Order: sequence, then structure tokens, then C-alpha cells
Amino acid sequence: MIEKKTCCKNAVILMPEPVAEPALNGLRLNLRIVSIVMFNFASYLTIGLPLAVLPGYVHDAMGFSAFWAGLIISLQYFATLLSRPHAGRYADVLGPKKIVVFGLCGCFLSGFGYLLADIASAWPMISLLLLGLGRVILGIGQSFAGTGSTLWGVGVVGSLHIGRVISWNGIVTYGAMAMGAPLGVLCYAWGGLQGLALTVMGVALLAILLALPRPSVKANKGKPLPFRAVLGRVWLYGMVLALASAGFGVIATFITLFYDAKGWDGAAFALTLFSVAFVGTRLLFPNGINRLGGLNVAMICFGVEIIGLLLVGTAAMPWMAKIGVLLTGMGFSLVFPALGVVAVKAVPPQNQGAALATYTVFMDMSLGVTGPLAGLVMTWAGVPVIYLAAAGLVTMALLLTWRLKKRPPSALPEAASSS
Repeated sequence: MIEKKTCCKNAVILMPEPVAEPALNGLRLNLRIVSIVMFNFASYLTIGLPLAVLPGYVHDAMGFSAFWAGLIISLQYFATLLSRPHAGRYADVLGPKKIVVFGLCGCFLSGFGYLLADIASAWPMISLLLLGLGRVILGIGQSFAGTGSTLWGVGVVGSLHIGRVISWNGIVTYGAMAMGAPLGVLCYAWGGLQGLALTVMGVALLAILLALPRPSVKANKGKPLPFRAVLGRVWLYGMVLALASAGFGVIATFITLFYDAKGWDGAAFALTLFSVAFVGTRLLFPNGINRLGGLNVAMICFGVEIIGLLLVGTAAMPWMAKIGVLLTGMGFSLVFPALGVVAVKAVPPQNQGAALATYTVFMDMSLGVTGPLAGLVMTWAGVPVIYLAAAGLVTMALLLTWRLKKRPPSALPEAASSS
């Protein structure tokens, strides 16, 4: 009820009060998030589709060495690493929807590159260059689509649910990679590289057509911080993430060699356990970060991950290793969103895209160096030692997080309030 005074009398005018939109929770909240992160699912599906095909195609069909086969795959990761900070900055300036569509266009063009490589198969070097170009474009496209979809999701459901948005992004990432590899093999068996290329292009085009009609969210206004300032605010959280990612890296890369060294079967099942634990934990504890705080959740996760890695490293029986892998997956599951919530809130809203992208780069770099360094340690001291070493790195992450909890950087009031 609103009372309105006039020059002659007091008039009481009854006006309906605005009805607030129901609070987002449960199924409605998850559906809204999934409706946006499905674009990241599409981008990762275009990554997973050629992943199991291209190394063999380059080595066997084209006749190049294993070095070139590996390089063709790695080009995408290097491109993602180098372009991710730019993706975050442009998302802050232009808005996340435009960045997602741009990234999906890159995924489409990567498939077009594979198609041209197939057409040029009579000239192996030209075909290889076209494959490499497609992989570089894919890496750029994924960094834009992935960063943009996270920020778009946050814009749709609100910053209170940023941890859940990041968690769902991880779930769809794993789902797309798991689906993409076998589907890509089927496409290649059906239509060769041309069939694979057309499938990649079709997935990306469908995602673009679904994204275009969706309402965008406004880009945050305000002067953005320079990259150095953003890096200065998030690097500690990125360093913690990098240390914790070592556990994931040694499980994903070397668990097969670990089982071979022990003379055991079941390495593939162990990887399945890791994935189930990773996805299941995110689904079972969607509100854990909001309830306990990002740093508290991260410390709990580190404790679980450390126990898991120690079990793997000291395993005398296959069941010990499987339990260890399961615990490692559970522990690592919420690390990225838990720390990511704190890192993103360490900067003003107009810099959250740059902060998220910069934070993610630390995980990219960690996974890039974990393989070679763990390989050197394994050659020198044996396979089990790399899991004990990874447990040591995660322990360092736990101690650093505890220090951030007790003595948060004074320049980061937002981060302190989120811990």
C-alpha cells in the first residue's frame, strides 16, 4: 500500500506489490545451470571426438613418427593455455554469450580443418599442417567457450551459486570426454576422417544454433584491472590448485603403468572409479562450498586426496589401490570449484572472467609439467614413489590453504569473507 499526498487531500492508492521470483534451488537451479554449461559440454565433445583417432591417423595412415602424432594432440592444449587469459578478459568486456559463440565457432572451424586435411591427404605435409591448424583453433575455441559458459552461468543464476556452476562445468567436461572418445572411434570407422570432421562440425553448429537465441547477460561495467593486478590477486589460489592437481595428473597418466609394474589387472576399472568418484562427489555435495566456505572445503578435500594417494603408493593388494584411487577422485573433485570461488571473489565483478581464466591456467600448467616430471621420478625411483611424491605436494597445498585461512591477504577482503 502506497500513500500519495496531493495539494487538496491525502489519497490512498492501492498498488500491487511486486512479486519476487522464487528463490532458485534444487532442480530449477540445476536445470538453469545445465542449460548454459551444455555449451561447454559441446566444446569438450569436439575435443573428445578426435582424441582417440588422430594419434593413430597421423602415425599409421599418414606415416609420421610418434613425435608428430603427440604434437598434433598437444597443440590444442598449448593453444588453450596461451589463449585462456584473453578469453577471460574479452568475456569481462564483451559479455560471456559472445565469447561462448566465438569459441563454438572455433570448434566448428577445427572440424573444417580436419575435413580439409582429409581432402589434402595426397599431400601428407599439407594435410599435417591443416590438422595442426585445426587443433590450434580448437584450443582457442575451447578456452573461450569454457570460460564464457562459466561466466554466463554465473550471470544467469547469480554469484552466490558460482561454486555450483563451476562444479557442473567439470561434470559436463568429464561426461563429454568420456562420450567423445568412443563416439569418435565409431565415426572414424563409419566415414574415416571425413566422417569424424563432419560430426565435429555438426556438434559445434548445433550448439551455436542453440546459443544464439538465448538471452545474454550484461557485461559488468567498470574499468578492468590490468592482467598483472589480476594475477597478483589470484596467484596464491592458483598455486594451491597447481599443487593439488599433481594427484590427478599421476592417476590419469601413470595408473596403467603402476598396475603393470605390480602385475595386476584392472587399471581401466581404476580409472573408472576415479571418474565415478569425481562426478559423484560433485553431485552429492552441491551446497558444500556455500555452507562451509571455499577454503574449508578445499582443506577437507586435500585430506581425503592425501589419504588416497598414500594408499595407492603403498598398496600391496589391488583393492588398496582401488580404494586409494576412489579417495583421490573424491578428494580432488571439489578442489577446483572450492578455490575458484575464493579466487574469483578476490577481484571486482568486472574482472571475474580474467580471474577465472588466470586461475585455470595454473591447473593447465600443472597438468602439463606433472607428466614429464613424474616420468623422471618414476625412472629414478620406481612407479609407486610418484604417488607418495604427489601426496607430499598435496600436503603442501593443504598447509598453504591453512595459512590463507588463518592469514588471508589484506588486499583481498572478498576472499577473506568467502573463506
